[in-house]
Amino acid sequence: MIYAHRGANKEAAENTRSAFDKALRYAIDGIETDIQLSRDDEAVLWHDDDLARLGLPGKRIDDLDRAQMQAMDFAAHFPGSDREGVMLLDDFIASYRARCRLLLEIKRYAGETDARQHIKVREVLALAGASDGERILASSFDLDSLLYARHIAPQFPLVFNLEPEHDAAFAKRTLDEHAFLHGLCVHISTLDEAMMSVVRERGRSIAVYTCNTDEQIDRALRLGVDVLISDYPQKALEMRDR
Repeated sequence: MIYAHRGANKEAAENTRSAFDKALRYAIDGIETDIQLSRDDEAVLWHDDDLARLGLPGKRIDDLDRAQMQAMDFAAHFPGSDREGVMLLDDFIASYRARCRLLLEIKRYAGETDARQHIKVREVLALAGASDGERILASSFDLDSLLYARHIAPQFPLVFNLEPEHDAAFAKRTLDEHAFLHGLCVHISTLDEAMMSVVRERGRSIAVYTCNTDEQIDRALRLGVDVLISDYPQKALEMRDR
């Protein structure tokens, strides 16, 4: 399945309604997006640890409340964009869950407290509700977030994101120690037959990020991943469907 990375982020400001709507002009299977928490505990879509791209270096999402962010232009970093306020997670899920699959990455910046992260995890799971046959997945680079999510919703499909330095041996240890995981999302640089074997032997799913070049897309397709995440979903679709 081909997932648009933060929407069609080469055609519109990432994680905005414009980017998601543009992505759905193609026959994509899903959208990947990023979840953070505002100062007043609202789950919103934004990737970076800070707001430097919006002209606010040193400020983070949780320094601002929902009203402040909706009055800002979250598309300002993309030349030629119309103004868009921050997108709320509940609006995103309501708008797109019936149109495609969703991959919700639960972000965590260095130093974010457990209490705040737990609020974020609970909101994601509550807003996602039932996963509708795995049409909605939650992922994170923070394993503690997934362990907490499992405690809250044991049946919800959870995906652990691996860093580029995490190889097949690390993947094997992780899946053996945490059998509850639905699967792994690995960096394209680590995707090889050994990684595929580790995941398949344990009956888990595998996603790969971020496949942008012809070589990367071809490798992911040839090895048979379940989910291919790309900044160029139209290219990935063309190569898959040849």
